[in-house]
Order: sequence, then C-alpha cells, then structure tokens
Amino acid sequence: MSARKPSFQPLASVYISGLIFLSLFTLNSCTDPKKTGSEATATGSTQEIPALFERRGELAKAVEWPRTRAKVDDLQNKIRKEPGDVKPRLQLAVIYLSEARITGEHPYYYPAILAILDGVLAMDPKNFEATTFKSSVKMSQHQFAEARELAEKARQLNPSNAYVYGVLVDANVELGNYDEAVAMSDKMQQLKPSLESYSRASYLREIYGNYPSSIEAMKLAVQAGLPGSEPYCWSKNILGHLYETTGQLDEAEKQYAGILSVRPSYAFALAGQARIQKARKEYAKALATLDKAAGIMPEFSFHEEMAEIFALQGDREKAQKKFAEVVTMLNEDARSGHTVDLELCKLYTKTGQLDSAKVYGLKEFGKRPKNIDVNHALAWVYFNQNNLEKAQEHMQIALKTGSKNPELLQQAGAIEVALGHVESGNKLVAQARKINPNVVL
Repeated sequence: MSARKPSFQPLASVYISGLIFLSLFTLNSCTDPKKTGSEATATGSTQEIPALFERRGELAKAVEWPRTRAKVDDLQNKIRKEPGDVKPRLQLAVIYLSEARITGEHPYYYPAILAILDGVLAMDPKNFEATTFKSSVKMSQHQFAEARELAEKARQLNPSNAYVYGVLVDANVELGNYDEAVAMSDKMQQLKPSLESYSRASYLREIYGNYPSSIEAMKLAVQAGLPGSEPYCWSKNILGHLYETTGQLDEAEKQYAGILSVRPSYAFALAGQARIQKARKEYAKALATLDKAAGIMPEFSFHEEMAEIFALQGDREKAQKKFAEVVTMLNEDARSGHTVDLELCKLYTKTGQLDSAKVYGLKEFGKRPKNIDVNHALAWVYFNQNNLEKAQEHMQIALKTGSKNPELLQQAGAIEVALGHVESGNKLVAQARKINPNVVL
C-alpha cells in the first residue's frame, strides 16, 4: 500500500486501501461466527493456514510485534484443535490484513488472506465478516467491481453495520459513482461517527473541491484515533498530505514529525518528510530519507520518488534504473492479483513511453470510465501525444466533481492554452497557484 502522493493525481486508490483496514478490529457481525461438526466442509477444515510473514529491520523492533507473533501462534493452535471453528480463522485474517498494511508485503499477504477467507466461506457461505474482509482485500488489489459486489452482498447480510458502508464508499469512489459514494458515507456517519467515517468524509470533500472542509474532517479523524496506533498515524499522515497539497509545508512537516515521535518506523511519514525536502530542493537529504523509508517497507512509491529526484538532478541514468525497479515492483504486485494498470500508465507517462502509457490507461478506462483519476491520467497522456481534443475530452470528465487539486487544474489549464483557449486556461492555472503556489508542471 502506498501513501497518497501530492503529485500527479487528485485521487489515489492507495488512499482507499488505507481506509478499508482502519476498523477491522471493531467489525460487528450479524452472524454466528462459530461453525462446527457437520457444518464444516472438508475443504475449509483441512485447509493449510498460511504462516505469518516475519518482519525485518525496524519493523521487527516495534513494540507490538512480539504480541502479534504470540497471538498468531495461539490462533494457529486453536485452528488445529478446532478446525471447524471459523472464529480464529477470521481473527487471523484480521491480523494478516493489519500486517499487510504495516509491512507492505502485499504479494505475500493478500493471497494468504484470501486463502483463509475462502476457507471460511467454504464452511459458512453467508459469513458476514469473511465476505466483508474479502471485499476489502479486493479493494486493495484494485479489483473494484468485485469488491463492490461483495460489499453489497455483505450489506444484505447485515444492513446495520457501519464498516460495510465504508467499503461501499471506497468501491463507488473508484468506480466513479460519486453520488452513491456520498450516500454511503452519509449512512456510515449516521451509524457510527468515527475515525473511519471522518476519514471518508474528508476524502469526499477533497474530491468535491473543498480543501478547508476536508482538512477539518481529517483533524476529527486524528482526534478520534488512539495516539501512536497505526490508524492514528495513517490519519495524521493524510492530514499532512492535505497540507502539502495546499502548499502548507510547515504544517505538513509538523504532522510527519508528530507521527515519527510516537512511531519511528512509520515509513509513510518519512516519505512525507522527503517530499517536503524535495519541494525545498534539498535533494540529497530527500534521497537519504527515502532510502530510510524504503529500508523499512518495500513500497514502490518511495522508489518512484527517488527516480523523480534523480531526474531533477539531471542524472538520467540513475533515474531510468530506478524507474525500471518500480516497474519490476509493480509487476510483482500484479502477479499476486493486484491490478496496477493505472500506476503503470502514470509511470510510463513520466518516462516518456507514451504508447505504453496509453495502452495501460485505456485498459483501466475500459473498467472504470467514470473515475476522475483515470481520466486525468489519460488526459495527460493525450496531451503529451499532442492529441489535444482527446486530452480535453478526458480532462472534462476529470473535472466533473469540481476537484481543486492544483496539479489537475494546472494540467487542465495547459490543455486549454494549447487549444487556443488562453483566457480559460490561464484562469485554471491561477486557481491552481492560489491553492498551492509551489505546484509546477
């Protein structure tokens, strides 16, 4: 999972993959989680349970790691003793979901979690938790249509559970169903005001162009979190990103420093610090910070940021080598079931491989033509190919929610100016610079 980046996109599905795990430990079920005896099928009861992936380096020093290992050992023993009881399997899936988020070892954990959940569903096809958790994993793998279908199924099983509405917010956002996402968010707020619901409200307000309100909602999410916990740090990190996007670098820096004071191994906060250092043209310092973050977690966006800094320094060879590493990492994710077409589209646009960028962009567009981030990416591909009419066509879709993302506005302005619409184009660029004076194409 990667942190929301201030560059290139107003939306990032990685933001969504952060949201979906925040309330895993508070999910309430309308079903009886224990199935024994004849109710347990042979497939589910004899399924081999995947092992815990051993943490390394700084993450292995985290205070919760010994407790996590002990809990997993305890659950593994319970599963061996009572193979027909789905409760310890679900608890293990929750831990693995959290570990995937903390360690970034998605290629290992997502298939492992799906194996556990499919085992539970083989024993209990209408299990609410397993259905909901599976929809969350599918969201993180960017299989959004399947995630929405599973979440709707879960909602039918338990229409009063707030968590499942959160997954429906996420899925509808990624599919471009923004009105439906707002309705699901409102329902979630009614059922359970919480860090999770405030975070989603913040994201939707950002999508609709209201940064001050988005920041206020994310402040509420931070206040609702347990200081030092991973969800608290995640929310504080996103608050930092919002400050970055709006050009408030000092405020962003305070958020990242605050996270690292309570959780020194939080790699995304280090990456946030590196982006600020990059914005201040402290390139050597930014590379060192990113290298530290990458040593904690195998997150592709850290390496992509390094490649961009090498390019800014004029070191084309190092930039190309690092971009190639990012492609390798994305392909590894793809082999584990993670859809990475949009990420590859953006990456190939940055490297000037526009034909490849277009192929991946159109592939993603075929699956979710209403999503504003997908249309933003395609618009910029077409602009760089000098196909201005197609660029404008996709950019109009990207702007349909009224997003005020400064890079989106600046690129939209560039397209309008290139089409000869100088006045309207300059207005868009002026809006972008009003929101964030630091933004540059």
